[in-house]
Amino acid sequence: MFWVLLLLLAWAAAGTSCTRLCLAAVRAAAVDADAARGHDLTLYEAAFLCGGPDRVADLTLVSMARQRRLLLAHTGWATVVDPRGRDEMERSVIGAIGPEGQSRIAPVRATTAAADSVRRLADHLVAAGLAVPDGARTTVAGAVRQVQAATAAVLALGAVAVLLPAQTTENAVPVAVWFLLPLILTLSCLAIARIEVHPYTRWASPAGQRLLGTLARYGDDTGDDRTYLTSIAVRGIRAIGEPDLRAAFTHRDRDPGREAGERG
Repeated sequence: MFWVLLLLLAWAAAGTSCTRLCLAAVRAAAVDADAARGHDLTLYEAAFLCGGPDRVADLTLVSMARQRRLLLAHTGWATVVDPRGRDEMERSVIGAIGPEGQSRIAPVRATTAAADSVRRLADHLVAAGLAVPDGARTTVAGAVRQVQAATAAVLALGAVAVLLPAQTTENAVPVAVWFLLPLILTLSCLAIARIEVHPYTRWASPAGQRLLGTLARYGDDTGDDRTYLTSIAVRGIRAIGEPDLRAAFTHRDRDPGREAGERG
């Protein structure tokens, strides 16, 4: 009756993994339930949900450049024109550029993305249920992988049990049938998860994705500043229409020594 021990192991693997998946799905649904109600996304929030801290930094740089308060040269340098930031994000950019009022775009972007203002924005979106918390982005996915592993374990244990010398009489239920039950449990959980569990992006929760879906699809119309900036928030720097401004971001990761030569 050694196969009974294998059956118990199969049930333990199936039950534990399926329970974890159910709990993860329930927690995700509870957070998602009322998150999107009564919340109008700002441009910074939309940028974060679409591309994270880097997208927020890019949006701020482009916005300030459009208002002629920041000069973004095609060689990849940022120069402060108006040192008075109108909000926390702009003040973070000005602080990242430094007292000399000029810096390469790459370090400005990196410093701005890591600033406290962006971190507070992220915390606000997480608290509202619109962004996925750090460490929770893979909770449901990890539970699904555990159920998949449990399915493979049930199959392996069942195969071992079937290959053991016969320990039952002719009228007994075949060993394989007993292992079919935990296998059905795991496969059913995987099927339900595929249908019911909402996919999570890198930054936006399902509620955040729904809010982003309410934004109109914006093109590269530079005549409407709000439309243009929304396009940058949603699509990133590839939505930039001006050749010189696009070149500034294209050069942002080039060699510092080479850029210093171009600047001089």
